[in-house]
Amino acid sequence: MNVLDENIVAQQCEKLRQWRIPFRQIGWHLSAHGALDENLIPVLHGLPQPTFFTHDRDFFEESLCHPHYAIVYLDVSDRMAAEFIRRVLRHPALDTNAKRLGIVACAQVSSVQFWKKGNARLQTEKWSK
Repeated sequence: MNVLDENIVAQQCEKLRQWRIPFRQIGWHLSAHGALDENLIPVLHGLPQPTFFTHDRDFFEESLCHPHYAIVYLDVSDRMAAEFIRRVLRHPALDTNAKRLGIVACAQVSSVQFWKKGNARLQTEKWSK
């Protein structure tokens, strides 16, 4: 299940709908609008294999790695969020739930960096062409 933070703007959500990428959004479908960051981790624990996408840098912390969810910090502009969500979901290193679970990632224009539960090394993957 793809979960978007409430900080992902409506136009980007619409692009994801047009691309037929399913998602639920905090404040609309899940949790309360304006939920505090620390209240979102318990929400993730209650969902089936979620991948959480956010613009909030506070979520890019190795300590948040957990085998039952993935977190992706989108270090790109608001108008590029949908494109980078799609890139993450299609990247060969992250293109299945099984590959994503346990990661905390940072998607940037040049690459995606991530920690994986059980591996203390920050990994970097370039975007596929």
